[in-house]
Amino acid sequence: MEIRLGDVVRLRKQHPCGSFEWQVVRLGADIGIRCRTCSRRILLERSVFEKRVKTFLSRGPEEDA
Repeated sequence: MEIRLGDVVRLRKQHPCGSFEWQVVRLGADIGIRCRTCSRRILLERSVFEKRVKTFLSRGPEEDA
C-alpha cells in the first residue's frame, strides 16, 4: 500500500470523539496519524495501519524521487 504524508484516510473503527477521519503525519516503520476532529495523535505499526484503513478520502502530494 502506498502511503503519503498528508493523506486523509477513513478507518474501520470510530475514534471515541466520534470521528472516522485521520491525517497521516509521520511515515516509517510506524505510521503517525492525527484525528481530524480532536487532533489526537497516535502511532500504529504499518501492518496494523494497513489493516485498519477503509478508504483514502484525499491523497497527499507525490514525492519526487
